[in-house]
Amino acid sequence: MANIIKAIRGMNDTAPTETPLWQWVEGKVRSVLANYGYSEVRMPIVESTPLFARAIGEVTDVVSKEMYTFWDNDEQLTLRPEGTAGCVRAAIENGWSYNNEQRLWYMGPMFRHERPQKGRYRQFHQAGVEIFGIANPEIDAELIILTARLWKELGIDKDVTLQLNSIGSLQARANYRSALVEFLQNHTVLLSDEEKERLVKNPLRILDTKNPELQKVLDDAPKLLDYLDDDSRAHFAQLCALLDSVGIAYEINPKLVRGLDYYNKTVFEWVTTALGAQGTVCGGGRYDGLVEQLGGHATPGVGFAMGLERLVLLVQEVNKNIQLPSAVDIYLVFAGEGTTVAAFQLAEKLRSELPHLRIMTHCSGGNFKKQFKRADKSGAKFALVVGESEVQNGQVVVKDLLGGTEQQTVDMANVVAYLQNKF
Repeated sequence: MANIIKAIRGMNDTAPTETPLWQWVEGKVRSVLANYGYSEVRMPIVESTPLFARAIGEVTDVVSKEMYTFWDNDEQLTLRPEGTAGCVRAAIENGWSYNNEQRLWYMGPMFRHERPQKGRYRQFHQAGVEIFGIANPEIDAELIILTARLWKELGIDKDVTLQLNSIGSLQARANYRSALVEFLQNHTVLLSDEEKERLVKNPLRILDTKNPELQKVLDDAPKLLDYLDDDSRAHFAQLCALLDSVGIAYEINPKLVRGLDYYNKTVFEWVTTALGAQGTVCGGGRYDGLVEQLGGHATPGVGFAMGLERLVLLVQEVNKNIQLPSAVDIYLVFAGEGTTVAAFQLAEKLRSELPHLRIMTHCSGGNFKKQFKRADKSGAKFALVVGESEVQNGQVVVKDLLGGTEQQTVDMANVVAYLQNKF
């Protein structure tokens, strides 16, 4: 027997038994975004490598360690590790953001070469939102309010907590960086080799260290909020006031900086303790300089992304009341001379007149006993039975597979109306 070729490590299949929950979660995401008037955009999964180096930052872990990059003739290409850079590129290239407000969303696979673990894979899926052309804190608040509504729709609102911070302007952050480096240089004995590298390249990332001893020391480190410029301070105060006014609770986390270089002012994360170490469900913030940095006109921007694998895991963990639809509503069985054509005609008639129903026609032969086993296994509520006598009499037998009602014989002319009353 030939060796079986398996999926690449960290790139997983989603089984037919798992996809109904994925579809339910994705449907809730789409519904909430539509409710707020946001429009879907679709970008390529492959982009020019310099796009991510310029947008995310060459010294970030994503660019320096995690990207899937390859040469295509003389051009270096990368499987997208996140969605913001590609969406900004698309907005610039197609003129969507120039002197115009845009509220966009996308959904799809992303790729990072990380150590696979529960809820974090090398091919993973994100839903993201990017907004261009609005500089004021009202849109920051709307993004957070939108996500809060989504958590309610998914039944996880009691299991997530909003963490909020402002990282100020680029100049304010540069001033803070100098103060933080000076502080950390007195504690280098606590830094791992990776953190010593970050001390030179990206010291703010040390703030989210998992080292408990270093975390304790950082409690006495300079606070970014103390270095904010007046504009950022006012922006953050108004954002907090808006969230207070609609009753959204939050924790101000002065160590929250996010891992990518393009953020400024508002940054936020929704976190949970229900999934162990993988606690961030959704994260985002403002990136007012990114459009200009990538060659467009100066345009304010703000957005967020949520990992769908982690979101699905959280829903599974905490929402036990989901009623997912079965894959099949009606299973159509038939046997005997002349029944095949009659059954297929009936199935297509039902699909045309009752398009909201999921109808499966038995196609693998066998007697009625075998077919009913398949019908039961399908999860269908009803089986429609077409035998020789039903064909001759212009009828169909409707059998309740869940045992709620007695078996009924219905005229073909009335079967649509009959089923309409049952669903």
